[in-house]
Amino acid sequence: MATKTAPTLFATIFTEHPASVDETYLQHARFALSFAFWLGLAALAALVHAVIPKLCETTASTIIRRLVARMDARH
Repeated sequence: MATKTAPTLFATIFTEHPASVDETYLQHARFALSFAFWLGLAALAALVHAVIPKLCETTASTIIRRLVARMDARH
């Protein structure tokens, strides 16, 4: 069984997937971090809503809809 060399392993881990969506590693990281931020905010809004139902009634669902639209518009 052949083992991967360091450059091949690096490419597999860090660049293969971003390249498959026509992005550099940094472009892909920026997009993913932005997504993580908004998902975290949506989770926080859902938590607030769970405790006080009158607050953040549509915040989480609005964020999720916007994220879905961003993802659909990418490629």
